Amino acid sequence: MFPDKIKYYSVATLILIMGSCAKKDQQQQPTQPPAVNVTLNEVTTTNASFYEEYPGTVVPLKEIELRPQVTGFITGIHFQDGARVRKGQLLYSIDAQLYTANYDQAVANLNVQQANLARAQKDADRYHELAKNDAVAKQLVDNADAALEVAKRQAEAAKANIQAVQTSVNYTKVTAPFDGVIGISAVKVGAAVTAGQTILNTVSTDDQLAVDFNVDQKEIYRFTTLLKSQKGQDSTFSLKFGGDIYPEHGKIALIDRAVDPQTGSIKTRLVFPNKKGQLRAGMTGSVRVLNNAATQSVVIPYKAVTEQLGEFFVYVAGDSSKVSQRRVTLGTTIGPNVIVKEGLKEGEKIAIEGVQNLREGAVINAGK
Repeated sequence: MFPDKIKYYSVATLILIMGSCAKKDQQQQPTQPPAVNVTLNEVTTTNASFYEEYPGTVVPLKEIELRPQVTGFITGIHFQDGARVRKGQLLYSIDAQLYTANYDQAVANLNVQQANLARAQKDADRYHELAKNDAVAKQLVDNADAALEVAKRQAEAAKANIQAVQTSVNYTKVTAPFDGVIGISAVKVGAAVTAGQTILNTVSTDDQLAVDFNVDQKEIYRFTTLLKSQKGQDSTFSLKFGGDIYPEHGKIALIDRAVDPQTGSIKTRLVFPNKKGQLRAGMTGSVRVLNNAATQSVVIPYKAVTEQLGEFFVYVAGDSSKVSQRRVTLGTTIGPNVIVKEGLKEGEKIAIEGVQNLREGAVINAGK
């Protein structure tokens, strides 16, 4: 009886072991992920005409901070804040009493020196007449000539001092250095100002304003060509603030001397007319540069692009019904499409629908 039971249990155990192994083998077999349904689009090129945009800042062509040339107290302000001023127009008056007194003293000193010069001249002339008759020692004649020379130098120094003091008197009047617009005064009447240090105000031109923006060093040749070939204001350069386009077109004024080694870019300056005063120094906007070159551009739907950590990618279909992720460099957006500067070639196929479900090497089921 016992041998039969042992045989029975052995067979049952063997069956259980075999079943367990079979189940384990089934679990270890990898499951193939299902193919992702996508829509493919063939990459094409076209002669796209579009605007490239660069961040820009409006700056005046001429701007100067007004600082006093003499120390004193403000006694008068002769303009309205924000008004248009003309070259030479009186803007500020500084207390001139001390400088006027110094001028009067300098004039009096010149009169004394001129009187001394006249006396020295007479003495020299008299000694020379006596010397003709050998009626005076030669030493006295030499002394008279020397005294005359000293008197001349002192008179010249007195004249120079008058000019210096007169300059200080003139500097008590602060005038506009050129035609332009003046800002809000930084001082009020009665304020103490220090020569060369205190900022009184700022004057800048506004009939034309510049817009500075940076371009990559790779584009220097292109912008240099535009600089040499431009004829007045044309439609190549425009300016945008938010959704508004500035009505006037600009032209390139200059390209900076050298490339910034830290950014690899170079500053470029445009000039725009500002007849209606719509532009103000310090405004920020977008410089729009029309690109209508004859070279073909790769254009793809923007929805085909994915972004990861600031870089852009598309999924390119391969020969084995799989996709590979490829990094691309984007250009300007044109409606629902975007220009691809680098990364794709004409004729390649990319996924434009179902992109969110794709991964590197994913199997696809391409629909039409």
